[in-house]
Amino acid sequence: MKNLLLLHGALGHSDIFKPYENELSKHFKIHSLLFSGHGNTELHQNGISIEKYTEEVKDYLEKEKLEDVCIFGHSMGGYAALCCALRYPERIHSIMTLGTKFDWNEEQALKESKMLEPEAILLKVPKYAEQLENQHGATWKQLLPAIAEMMISLGKNPPLNENSLWAITIPVQIMTGDKDNMVSIEESIGAYRSIPNAKLAILPDTKHPMEKVRPNLLFDLMKDFWNLS
Repeated sequence: MKNLLLLHGALGHSDIFKPYENELSKHFKIHSLLFSGHGNTELHQNGISIEKYTEEVKDYLEKEKLEDVCIFGHSMGGYAALCCALRYPERIHSIMTLGTKFDWNEEQALKESKMLEPEAILLKVPKYAEQLENQHGATWKQLLPAIAEMMISLGKNPPLNENSLWAITIPVQIMTGDKDNMVSIEESIGAYRSIPNAKLAILPDTKHPMEKVRPNLLFDLMKDFWNLS
């Protein structure tokens, strides 16, 4: 049975995959990790970067002795997975990404990062603040600015671009929702066209949060991509 690693997005949690685990466990041995600073994991003093998260994926594969692993990454989880495939392709069989943003620039990153001010979230979207506290505990207020810094760093020097994506030769499926207000269909098409062995899927009536994705729709795409019977 193949191994499947599930990677959550920035400010997400591995718990978002629980609705999928029973079905996926019929076809895979399921693995998931929490990126540092998320859930009950430590937020390192030197902050967060996509390079650090790439290394955390690689370290997990090494620790669990996983080779030829399939990866599903939501949002930033998909970005980290592709960065890992770029640097350590020998351990990865294939990758599916959903809602992964590729079009990072300084202006965009600064705009996105300004939406991650804890006090503004407490004031404007208290339910989201409550969700963040439930998932990440009292340190959620420190996690937000750390993620904001990671976004700004991505905007200045994105490791995935037209000049690097072509070097990812494993099978990849890029997916985005047609109602995703964080990731455009155009940037997803651009990534798909840059990766030599890629497929593209646009999910109808689908927003960015993993909780808004219809499981049956995603299962069908997974079964097709990974040839599951």
